[in-house]
Amino acid sequence: MKKTLKYFAWACVIAALAAPVALADDEKAVNDDAAIARSLDIFNTLYKELNTFYVDTIDAQKSIENAINAMLDDIDPYTEYIPAKETDEFITISTGEYGGIGSYLMERTVNGKKGVYISGPYEGSPAARAGLRSGDRIIMIDGDSTANWTSDQVSKRLKGQANTHLTVTVVRPYDEDSIKTFSFNRETISVNPVPYYGVTRDNIGYIDLTSFNEKSAQQVRDALIELKKDPRVKNIVLDLRSNGGGIVEGAIQIVGYFVPKGTQVLVMRGRDKSSERTYKTTVDPIDTNIPLAVLIDGGSASASEITAGALQDLDRAVIIGSRSFGKGLVQSTRQLPYDGILKVTIAKYYIPSGRLIQEVDYGNRNDDGTYKKTTTDSTARIFHTVHGREVREGGGIMPDIKVEPRELKRIVYNIMRDHWDFDFATKYVAEHGQEIPEPANFQVTDEIFNEFKAFINADKFEYDKVCEQQLATLRKTATAEGYMNDSIQAQFDLLEQMLKHDLDHDLDLHLRDITYLIGQEIMDRLYYQRGQVQNSIKDDDYLDAAKKMFDTAGEYQRILNIPAKKGKSNKKKK
Repeated sequence: MKKTLKYFAWACVIAALAAPVALADDEKAVNDDAAIARSLDIFNTLYKELNTFYVDTIDAQKSIENAINAMLDDIDPYTEYIPAKETDEFITISTGEYGGIGSYLMERTVNGKKGVYISGPYEGSPAARAGLRSGDRIIMIDGDSTANWTSDQVSKRLKGQANTHLTVTVVRPYDEDSIKTFSFNRETISVNPVPYYGVTRDNIGYIDLTSFNEKSAQQVRDALIELKKDPRVKNIVLDLRSNGGGIVEGAIQIVGYFVPKGTQVLVMRGRDKSSERTYKTTVDPIDTNIPLAVLIDGGSASASEITAGALQDLDRAVIIGSRSFGKGLVQSTRQLPYDGILKVTIAKYYIPSGRLIQEVDYGNRNDDGTYKKTTTDSTARIFHTVHGREVREGGGIMPDIKVEPRELKRIVYNIMRDHWDFDFATKYVAEHGQEIPEPANFQVTDEIFNEFKAFINADKFEYDKVCEQQLATLRKTATAEGYMNDSIQAQFDLLEQMLKHDLDHDLDLHLRDITYLIGQEIMDRLYYQRGQVQNSIKDDDYLDAAKKMFDTAGEYQRILNIPAKKGKSNKKKK
């Protein structure tokens, strides 16, 4: 039987990894240089033999990359090999800059026809200024047809050196002159990590931070200074929900805006004591007293957890939301031959209380091959904040005030999966664009919601028929085990009728979540990511919890265990 390249790759990995272990058992030194050299020689010889004698031609580059990736996958999900062809994207994520048109792309199939669509230009980007819109299907770039292209292929053609010219032709739905051509120059695109900041809930200065790149700290600083100029602002909320992290130094700087200069934020520990490194704040703070809350959820990871965890341990902020991701590992990059990059885990980090928040122990596996957790609720060690509050290691950052995220209902998922909200927003803005108000005043009215309901074609709407499938399985099981009779069959039939979907009823039942989706897409068409954030925070359980906490006398101080200030005596000296 012919072996696949996947199995070949694993064979290479096994040869490379197993050999040094066997040799180490004999020589009592797993990391002995001679043993490693022999193992690499075995690997090299094995590949040459396969390449010479294997019955089919082997794709050398693909096979070796598969072997490398399989080896790294066995270590942890954050240690990665980045080949030269992918380094530009990696650098873009780190720096927040790249050369291109400034837009998200989306690959989808409509009426059996595959295409790549503009799904969201950045505000002020070349794409936005040229007139490209969400919903435009790209059909030509510089005169070349994009038929059957993937989104990656389209993205590569749209990116390039700043100030180079390109022409993009699109098909625009719900427009009489549907084929449109735009000519403009590429530019250096800076991804703004703070798409919106402003005043909400009367007295809260709100900052939305979406990533930690090289610009994050400065953008947060600028936002904080501007908000403090507004006399309405009595409290600050830093929103780190769904922020997957990035550059550690950005987290240190942001913490430094709220605590005294020289405050210890982080200790990194690698293989040995000599690799230990302590990080302290190096900037003068902007405000060490203003009440502060940080919003987190399961998507808050890495640098987000450093920021939230440090502010929690220092009793400088109340953490609101749901448990964070739990990534307590630090990566660094190493340059490889032929312009490749190795992103490798070099250390674990410990926040001010001394705790490690890492959720998964990648060095240990369960019997079924899954990774073990670093701790359980019963074994987690207790640490203490500056004011003596108990916090626990492992499992991410636990909020001081818990807010359960909204559960994604199945019908809402179906709407998103099949782009009903996206397409409706494209149509609605094409027909009502001049009538749509600014984000602060916009709301999805009953009229808009009813238009959306009319827009959905019930015959084409596809449910995930989980109930029907499970009921069919249960019918088969009951029949196979001899339980099926006329009475039970009738009960099955009745239950099947009761579980029939009623689209109109289901849409009304989930009005709140669906109007949120519609509003986000409409705001994106006119006001970009800034408008989406403004629209989303108007109905936000997390911000409501922050508002309640700030407005309840003494609650902020109680949660952080802040000692009461001693009042001055009114007694006169005699």
